[in-house]
Amino acid sequence: MNTRIFLSAPDVSGVEERYLVNALRSGWVAPIGPDLDAFEAEIARRCATAYAVGVSSGTAALHLGLIALGVQPGDAVIVPTLTFAATANAVVYTGAEPVFVDSLPGDGNLDPDLTAATVAELRREGRRVSAIVPVDLFGAVAEYASLEDLGVPVLEDAAEALGSTRGGRPAGSFGRAAALSFNGNKILTTSGGGMLVTDDHDLAARCRHLATQAREPVAHYEHRDIGYNYRLSNLLAAVGRGQLTRLDEMIARRRQLRERYLKVFAATDGTRLLGDDPGANCWLTTLVVEPERAGWTASDLGAWLGRHDIETRPVWKPMHAQPVFRGHRAAVTGVADRLFATGINLPSGSGLRDDDKRRVFDAIGEFLDAR
Repeated sequence: MNTRIFLSAPDVSGVEERYLVNALRSGWVAPIGPDLDAFEAEIARRCATAYAVGVSSGTAALHLGLIALGVQPGDAVIVPTLTFAATANAVVYTGAEPVFVDSLPGDGNLDPDLTAATVAELRREGRRVSAIVPVDLFGAVAEYASLEDLGVPVLEDAAEALGSTRGGRPAGSFGRAAALSFNGNKILTTSGGGMLVTDDHDLAARCRHLATQAREPVAHYEHRDIGYNYRLSNLLAAVGRGQLTRLDEMIARRRQLRERYLKVFAATDGTRLLGDDPGANCWLTTLVVEPERAGWTASDLGAWLGRHDIETRPVWKPMHAQPVFRGHRAAVTGVADRLFATGINLPSGSGLRDDDKRRVFDAIGEFLDAR
């Protein structure tokens, strides 16, 4: 009987097991320890930043980064409408208002020109725009050059992009700081966890302080700020260290998978793969279908693969269309709505076995042949 093929299942091996067992045997089972210190240093090197702070999730990294940038209740924060809810939720945690901005059709990332116009409009109204949080969608690094020229602090949401580059610069090195995610479905996982990376010493120190319940460095428990229980576990950091030794090979397998999808759909009218950045880590490969030309929809393909026990997922439902955020300010052009209606994420995991890949591509071939 076939087992279910998931979109992006964790890819773990004996390497991670050895790192974890060594951490357990070291006695550093409490939240902090030498593996956490080493993991932070290794991730900082990978992202070409001076500092890294290991935390419990990518969402926690975003929340701390926004606080450290001085985001205040009532401020406006620019957020792509095409993203996972965590990006917008972190803004709400601070009491600020997420203002949603639409995407570029080529890769789905934040539209810089529309962002500039929205920032200018908010400023004319007397609003304080305290941050922009671009998202490196599905592993493709956003266009930061013009965003960083707007005079607004940029916090890079690189949750999906570890190992990606743009113009030779690694994901995580853009903006004042960046947030990474090590959730179970990410390209590198610690089961659950995240990291804030930055070149700003004071910002890193502030985030590290807040992540440890804002405890003051004295013998007794002293607190001058409201803090958070956000630190990454030493044991999970050990798993991450093992994963990091395999990151390049895992990215290579995802890129090979994307190339295979590209060949399969090359001759199919009305289809394209989202984005074409050679520096992307290919966390998820996304197919965009124009039903008027293809004669079928993305959901038709998803339903077919589902019947073969193969998981797919629509592109993120835009934040401006989410019930919880309806009524929030949004600058939309229809691009994100269109990508949600026509896009589908295909199985992209680096741990897919050869027989899993055969099942996926045989099922896609049968679907295309039937049409």
